[in-house]
Amino acid sequence: MCPTEKMKLFVIYPAREDAMLIQKSARQRLKSFLLRHDIRYQWRLQPVVEALMSMRGVKMVVAVTVISELGDLSRFENPKQLMSFLGLTPSEYSSGQRQTRGHITKTGNGHVRRILTEAAWCYRYPAKVSPEIQKRQESLLLPIRNIAWKAQLRLTQRYRHMQQKGKPHNVTVVALAHKLAGFMWAIANEVKYPR
Repeated sequence: MCPTEKMKLFVIYPAREDAMLIQKSARQRLKSFLLRHDIRYQWRLQPVVEALMSMRGVKMVVAVTVISELGDLSRFENPKQLMSFLGLTPSEYSSGQRQTRGHITKTGNGHVRRILTEAAWCYRYPAKVSPEIQKRQESLLLPIRNIAWKAQLRLTQRYRHMQQKGKPHNVTVVALAHKLAGFMWAIANEVKYPR
């Protein structure tokens, strides 16, 4: 390691440590304020986050990102509307009787589109309910668990099918992210939470 690289490391680490200390201090002040005023924070969409975490590849970061960026998924009338909103639908070029489908439109929220694509990589493995997923599903209703299992079966099967057809990995994973958004919509519509 050259001296300039060492110098960069010494500059970066103290700055990160300082930022972490500031964040910790701000979090402590906020918690103390809420406690002093007897305010108990209850996020209305927490049940949806927990329900989304029943799916493979969807842990806390993915579920919270989707819900914090999009809000209540049940506000979309159907899953296709959600997929279009995220820009996960293929673009279409039409001229007369001829129609050609192209790349995804990439309109809408790029954060959610990216994180769904990352989550979709988990479906390249055979379907199974791991102990971790089973633990996350314990308190959930049966219809939600059924949707999560159905999603896992369909998405793993679709991954294998597209790979056998010779599709590039990235194209396959984006197609899975498209379907994953639809299953998330279905789960969000099964959740009963306070309005």
